[in-house]
Amino acid sequence: MTSRALIQDLIAQKPVPRCGFWLGNPHPDTLPIYYAYFGVQSLPALQQKLGDDLAWIHPSHNSYKHPEGKPIFDKKRRSNALAAAGAFADCEDVQEVEDFDWPDPCYLDFSETLELLRNRGDVYRASGFWCPFFHDVADFFGMENYFIKMHTHPQVVHAVTRKVVDFYLQGNRRFYAQAGDLVDAFFFGNDFGSQLGLLISPQQFDAFVFPYFKELADQAHAHGYQVMLHSCGSVFSVIPRIIELGAEALHPLQAKAKHMEAENLAAHFKGKIAFIGGIDTQDLLIHAAPQQIRDEVFRLRDILGPSWIVSPSHEAVLPNVPPQNIAAMAEAAHAT
Repeated sequence: MTSRALIQDLIAQKPVPRCGFWLGNPHPDTLPIYYAYFGVQSLPALQQKLGDDLAWIHPSHNSYKHPEGKPIFDKKRRSNALAAAGAFADCEDVQEVEDFDWPDPCYLDFSETLELLRNRGDVYRASGFWCPFFHDVADFFGMENYFIKMHTHPQVVHAVTRKVVDFYLQGNRRFYAQAGDLVDAFFFGNDFGSQLGLLISPQQFDAFVFPYFKELADQAHAHGYQVMLHSCGSVFSVIPRIIELGAEALHPLQAKAKHMEAENLAAHFKGKIAFIGGIDTQDLLIHAAPQQIRDEVFRLRDILGPSWIVSPSHEAVLPNVPPQNIAAMAEAAHAT
C-alpha cells in the first residue's frame, strides 16, 4: 500500500495496516541541525529518510506576482504585536472596506507549487492556500479591535472577512483547476484556541468564522479533496462544529492544552474525524529520552489509532527538539 493510499483510507476511516507518519514542517533554524544528523541536504530528502507519508506543498504568498511588488494583503500594521492596529482599526463604514486596494487573483502564478507536487512520488499531498482568514482579519483590525468590532460594527467585520475569504476562494479555484489529482487534501490553518480555551465564544465563531470555514471546505469537497484543519490550542468545545462543517482530519492536537488529551479526544471523536499530531512538543519531545518517545507513540496509537497520523503537536519543530527523538518518533510510527 502506498503512503498516498494509506492516508486517503485513514482519513476516510477505512481499515489501514498501520497509522501514518508526518515529520511536520521544521522551523528553518532546525533544518541545518537535522540535515547534519541524518546526512541529508534538503527537506524532501529528510522526509523521505524518516518515511513521511504526507507532504504539505501549498501556494505561498510568493505565488502572488503583482507587477508593482504589492503583497497579497497590505494590512498596514503598526507593529508585529497581536493587538497592533491595522488598516481597519478605526473603520466604521463598509464603504471604506469596499474602497480598499484588495488583491487581484489574476496575478497568481502556481507553476512552482505544481512542479513540486509533480515530483513528490506516492505520498499524500496536502495543499491549497493556507487560508488563515481568521488571523488575516485580526491583523487588518488588530486582534483586540477585531473582537470588539464583532459587537460594535459587525457589518464591517463581515465586509473585511468577505474580501479576504473571496480572494482565497478565487485563488483556490484557479489552483485546483490546474492541480487536479495532484492534490489529495485541502489543508488550511486558523488557530482558534489558547492553552486554556477558545479565543472567542462559540457563538462568535458561528457568526463570524464558521460560515466562511464552510465555504472553503465545501469548495474543496466539490473538487474531490479531503479537508484537513490546523488549529493550535484548546478547540475541544467546537470540534463537533468543525466535523459538521466538513473537516475530516484535525491537526496538531496540542497535547497539553486543556481538554485536548488523547483520551478525551478519542472518547468523544474517535471514528468521526482523523487525528494528526499529539506528540507533545512543549515538553516530551524536548526533554524525554528516545525510548520514552517510542513508548508515547505506542500509547497514543492504542488510544487514537488507527485513524491517526503520528506527528508533533506543532508542525514547526523548533531547534530544541533533539534529532534522535525525531528518529525515535518515526521508528515507532512505522512499527507494526
